[in-house]
Amino acid sequence: MRGLVLAAPLAVFMSAGVAFAQTPPAGQQPPAQPPARPAQPAPAPAAPAAAQPPAPFPVGAKMAFINPQRIFQESAEGKASLSRVQTLITKKQTEGQDRQKKLQADQQKLQTSGAVMNEAARSQLEKDIEKQQLDGQRFQQDAQAEINELQQEVQNDFIKKVSPIIEAVAKEKGVQLVFDLNNAGLAYFEPGLDLSTEVIKKLDAKPAAAPKP
Repeated sequence: MRGLVLAAPLAVFMSAGVAFAQTPPAGQQPPAQPPARPAQPAPAPAAPAAAQPPAPFPVGAKMAFINPQRIFQESAEGKASLSRVQTLITKKQTEGQDRQKKLQADQQKLQTSGAVMNEAARSQLEKDIEKQQLDGQRFQQDAQAEINELQQEVQNDFIKKVSPIIEAVAKEKGVQLVFDLNNAGLAYFEPGLDLSTEVIKKLDAKPAAAPKP
C-alpha cells in the first residue's frame, strides 16, 4: 500500500485553553489576592551552544523518521498557525476579563450600597448580576468551543500541507518507510535518519498561502 499516514501529535502546541476568572456569587466580595512577591533578578543568559552540523543520511537506508512537533514548531507555516490560535485566545481572554470587571463592579455596588437602595433598584441590580453570571458561563463555553474548532482546523490544514512534502523527501532519499518519532516508541535511532530539517526547508520554500481571517 503506497501513500503516507501522518499521525501528528500536535496537542502539545495546540492545546491552549482559555483561563477565565471564577465569578463569586451575587453580593459576595471577590476573594482577596495575596500580595505579589518581589521580582527576582533574572539569571544571566547562558552562552549559545555552537550549532552542530546535521548528521549525514546513511547510504542505502530504507527507513527514516520525522518529528511532527518540531516541524510544526520551527516551520514558518506552523508558527503562523500558532499565531492564529493565540490571537483568538487573547481576544477571548480580553473579552472575558472585560465581562468579569463589569460583574465585579456590580457585585461591589450591591455589597456596599444594596442596603440603602430602594427595593426596585436593588432587585434590578440582583437580576443584572445573575444574568451576567449566566452569560459569562455561556461565553466561556462558546469561547472554548471556538478555540477548539480553530485548533482542529489549523492542525488539519497543516497535515494536508506537510504530508506531500514528507512523501517527496522520502522518495528523494529512496526511503520506503517513515516513522513518526513521537508515536513510534523508538528506543534508538541514527540521527542522520531524521528528515525533519529537510521537510522544514521544503515547507518554508513553498509560497505562503494567504492568511485566513
